Amino acid sequence: MSLKMSNVTKRFGNFTAVDNLSLEIPESQIFGFLGANGAGKTTTFRMILGLLDITEGNISWNGNAINYNNSDLIGYLPEERGLYPKLKVKDQLVYLGKLRGMQKNDVIEELKGWLEKFRVPDYLDKKVEELSKGNQQKIQFISAVIHRPKLLILDEPFSGLDPVNVEMLKQAVVDLKKQGTSIVFSSHRMEHVEELCEYLCIMQNGSPVVHGSLKEIKRSFGKKNLFIHADFDLEFLQGLPGVVNYKATSEGCELQIEKEEVSQQIFTSLDGKGFIRKFALEEPSLNDIFIEKAGASYE
Repeated sequence: MSLKMSNVTKRFGNFTAVDNLSLEIPESQIFGFLGANGAGKTTTFRMILGLLDITEGNISWNGNAINYNNSDLIGYLPEERGLYPKLKVKDQLVYLGKLRGMQKNDVIEELKGWLEKFRVPDYLDKKVEELSKGNQQKIQFISAVIHRPKLLILDEPFSGLDPVNVEMLKQAVVDLKKQGTSIVFSSHRMEHVEELCEYLCIMQNGSPVVHGSLKEIKRSFGKKNLFIHADFDLEFLQGLPGVVNYKATSEGCELQIEKEEVSQQIFTSLDGKGFIRKFALEEPSLNDIFIEKAGASYE
């Protein structure tokens, strides 16, 4: 059951929000959408859900168009949260669960399990407005997954959460993937995408600038990062062949190098000059890749 987008375009008047986007989101995988505000992520999600009409192209789930007949297979956490503040958590979720074709008892049983998992079992009869913003977000997340969707779309799920709750939600996403749910999520935080996703798409001005498996994207980028901590001046490394970028740090420097082999030449050049505390060669970060492909830092 994969989600397939073929040559999808969305125009609002003269403005093109999504431009000829084609990608396939594999079954039971976590797929990340990255891009600055206005890159086209939320518009893409709304087209997948049928909330916005597609100007050109088509979107299919398991070979079929997405409509009211199969929309119960999808869960959606919008960036603009939307719970009823005066309703109790239980009543809120029963209402939303019934809209998905669930029975009241099944909703309550499922809800209790999730509240336990999120360490807030006493929230069943609390009004939404009595909860902190972070805990409201947990309830919103539960509302997107209560009916056990096959496809889950999460728009900025971790925004506004403290680190403890971010970890809790991340674990829930990983568990759902293990149970066979296909998950698509957007984030401003590259480290979340890097940690969770095997496949990703970086959007810029409605078009994908990078798309594919994270491993392949990093491998094809070629360049590596080299971190050196030393007790002597490292500025001379700037002039060595194969050093693309040099950044001084409080403990030494960070280098971007053209390929792995350059690190060995650098290591040789350091020999005998003093004490080296750290010499670490690492894969490029997503931010490095974004800077190269999109011409700007992703912040």
